[in-house]
Amino acid sequence: MSAERPFRGGSADPQGQEEGVRVTDRRRIDPQTYEVREQASPAPPSDEAVIEADLTAADTKVAELTDDLRRVHAEYANYRKRVERDREAARDVTIGGVLTELLPVLDDIERAREHGELEGAFKSVGEALEATCAKLGLEMYGEANEPFDPAIHEALTSETREGLDGPVVASVYQRGYRHAGRVLRPARVAVADA
Repeated sequence: MSAERPFRGGSADPQGQEEGVRVTDRRRIDPQTYEVREQASPAPPSDEAVIEADLTAADTKVAELTDDLRRVHAEYANYRKRVERDREAARDVTIGGVLTELLPVLDDIERAREHGELEGAFKSVGEALEATCAKLGLEMYGEANEPFDPAIHEALTSETREGLDGPVVASVYQRGYRHAGRVLRPARVAVADA
């Protein structure tokens, strides 16, 4: 039995109820009779409160799982991009290795063309090989009078010329080749500079 002793001070509202502070005596032993009071059991929560609590818990769990799903999805997308990028890089390295092995053959075809010996069946085979290499992304570079770049040119000889602003390629001894932005073989050149 719990005794409630409301504070009697304060003013009454229009309906006759008192307004003010309420004090609830929750002591286990009654101060007047010195007997142990029965503890009032808390009222069971209403069905609406239970449903509301369950919905809140479910919403929290759904939010956590949604965040986990988004994180896993982002990690998988990044993994897929990284694998695709690595696969493309491995493909370029492999093609570059094969093309590097074919460079002496392409040099022989170029020399035969310069000497007028590229004729008949040899001409069609040579042109087919050059076309296939170009289709795979092989670029040939190295022309006379282009600016000298030590990153893509290998200077074998040098000479001086008047009226030059910077070093230029005077002549090309051997063409250079690159694939996918990577130099497979630098162009071997003579350099002219002021």
